[in-house]
Amino acid sequence: MTRSFPPQLIPSRLLSAIAAVAILAACAAPAPPPVAVAPPPPVPSVGLSPRVIEQASAYRAYVIRATAISPEFSDGGDVARGVKTGVAYEPGQLLRGAIAYGAVAALQDADFVAGVRKFAADPDQRRNVAYAIMKDPAYAVGFQGSSGAAGLVIAALGGDGKRLLDVGRTVKKAAYDVQHSAWSKADVQGRDDRLALAKQLSATPTLGQMDETSRLQLAVTGSTPMGLEPRAVSPPYGPVVIRSLAVAALAALGYADDASLAQVMPILSEPGSASCLNMSKLNLYQCLAVARPNYEDVFCLGQHILMDTGHCLMKGAGVSDPVEDRARAPAPLAVTPVNTDTGLRPRSKKR
Repeated sequence: MTRSFPPQLIPSRLLSAIAAVAILAACAAPAPPPVAVAPPPPVPSVGLSPRVIEQASAYRAYVIRATAISPEFSDGGDVARGVKTGVAYEPGQLLRGAIAYGAVAALQDADFVAGVRKFAADPDQRRNVAYAIMKDPAYAVGFQGSSGAAGLVIAALGGDGKRLLDVGRTVKKAAYDVQHSAWSKADVQGRDDRLALAKQLSATPTLGQMDETSRLQLAVTGSTPMGLEPRAVSPPYGPVVIRSLAVAALAALGYADDASLAQVMPILSEPGSASCLNMSKLNLYQCLAVARPNYEDVFCLGQHILMDTGHCLMKGAGVSDPVEDRARAPAPLAVTPVNTDTGLRPRSKKR
């Protein structure tokens, strides 16, 4: 039988020894494991959603096809093919593609990309900056290097618009030049059908070319330069340029991928340019509706398809429209009848 003693009967030395043993035992206990600290998430790489790149590719495919239209028409079939090629774009898609293509151009500026990615390391800061851009695309103008990036956008989109405008001028001039040929004075075959086809093609989205899509994908990452001449341009910028910078900034922050499409797609639109492109289509429909001889379809092609579309692109990019030198254009002679929509008069025969 074990005997227990009241504490007051335990010698003080024994109590001291017991306390020392307890202290030693406590010191010998293993330390708790360190708390694991999760590493910060990796900074996302620069990237654009394939769907955005496809929009840019479709835009470029149209520009390439349209600027290849030749003013050397030999019959009504040539004119019909030119109209069919030039009219084949849906205004909303063309605008989305232009802004997307401008974004790829902006990403060619290394200073701009570096200026944006300063805010990418911290996840909270990256998210807040991205949300600020989504709320107001003009926020992207404040990043370091934006003037150089804007210059590339202007060179890309303004250059495309200028090429369309120049080709349109040559085609419009051909509306007068072809009048010496009998075929040009003949009525357009299937007038109603070709107007209906123009409206159908204007409402049908198109696809880009695979090689162009691949080139743009490589350009986003900087693997393949676009060959644009760098030049810094100070603000203010055209509305399309601002939106291109915004999409490029989101791409540099990692917020332009498939997961962010719902926020990116609204930026690929701009009311002023959309209205301009839609109006050019309406003017074209009116022109085709009243045009009868083939040379008047040539006029519709040059003015309302090529020149008007080029003007809209240039305006959105903030590029001034060169003043047309009417003195160099052959002046139509006052010979009736006059097409009241096109203002185009048949050229009279020389006496």
